[in-house]
Amino acid sequence: MLAHDYPLLGLFWTMLMVFLWVAWLFLLFRIFGDIFRSDMRGMSKALWSIFVIVLPFLGTFVYLIANGDKMTQRDIKAVQENEAAFRTYVQQAAGSGGGTASELAKLAELRDNGVLTPEEFETQKAKLLA
Repeated sequence: MLAHDYPLLGLFWTMLMVFLWVAWLFLLFRIFGDIFRSDMRGMSKALWSIFVIVLPFLGTFVYLIANGDKMTQRDIKAVQENEAAFRTYVQQAAGSGGGTASELAKLAELRDNGVLTPEEFETQKAKLLA
């Protein structure tokens, strides 16, 4: 097949159709994910799934019209929960000690209370800062 056998407009049209098909597949997967993530009852989930499978384009568009705003709310809620879980994990992984500054404050408090001598304080401080 030579290059001039497939015109540029035909190539553009083919690429557009492939892009739209892939975008529709992504949308279809998001819709199925949302159907099963939602708080609908089992029968509602089954009916929506059948509708989207039997009449894919119509079912997809009707689902988006009927539940598009709820999809957005569920996505925002999921992102907020994930961010909160991540922040909690990072705080736990970092330790509740608060790092070097809090350790230095504890050492200073021990020195001020007479538990540590100034020389011991300086030795421990040097270890922390090293």
